[in-house]
Amino acid sequence: MRLYRIIKTKYAHDLTGGGAKLSGGRWNHAGIPCIYLAESRALSLLEYVAHTSIKTLPPTLSFITLEVPDSSIRQLPVNELPADWLKQPHSKASQDIGSAYLTKNDHLLLQLPSVIIEQEFNFILNTRHPLISAVKIAEVTKVMANAIISPKARTGSPLQGMQ
Repeated sequence: MRLYRIIKTKYAHDLTGGGAKLSGGRWNHAGIPCIYLAESRALSLLEYVAHTSIKTLPPTLSFITLEVPDSSIRQLPVNELPADWLKQPHSKASQDIGSAYLTKNDHLLLQLPSVIIEQEFNFILNTRHPLISAVKIAEVTKVMANAIISPKARTGSPLQGMQ
């Protein structure tokens, strides 16, 4: 199956999960490596923009398309998530669930509903699972940073003056 992420171009080929290990995230505590993925490029972009300030937007970003075996997925439906899983900022309970899954190491992927669009899915890639060697980078495509900045912030945008 194909899954997607958007990341600083200099980390495009890094499948260690080091960024999530350093800072933690909604579904992992700091110290536990993993990679956050989305089922579409559009969702990966939406998730990225929702968690990044325009002021800190890196000048070079890339879409990464991964080929991932679909034989080792644990699906977590909404009714199995903690009551506060939608909380902003994320709760310790959501980090506990994801970290337990990653530590148990039974599956390569954890499928979870997106906080932004509950009917779509994000995936947590367990970089310590034995099947990680079967994960392949299928494509790296550069993203124009100004394409994800709001039209009001763009210079010379055809949308300026229409707001």
